[in-house]
Amino acid sequence: MKILYIALLVLEVLLALAVIGLVLIHPPKGDGMGAIGSAATVFTGSHGAESGLDKVTWIFVGLFMFLCLILGFGFVTP
Repeated sequence: MKILYIALLVLEVLLALAVIGLVLIHPPKGDGMGAIGSAATVFTGSHGAESGLDKVTWIFVGLFMFLCLILGFGFVTP
């Protein structure tokens, strides 16, 4: 069981890093602080790639949350 626990911990860390990376590569959704100084720009892009990125991000977040629950409630013990 110790090998399974370590493998799940490593997978959880990798998923956490992947979620951080996926969130960082999302395009901005609004003007943010640029709207304050009237320097807002309109970003145009393909919505197909963005929706695919959203799906992948949600899948990774779901897997991460599932692993957090499995490890947090002690279903797999060290």
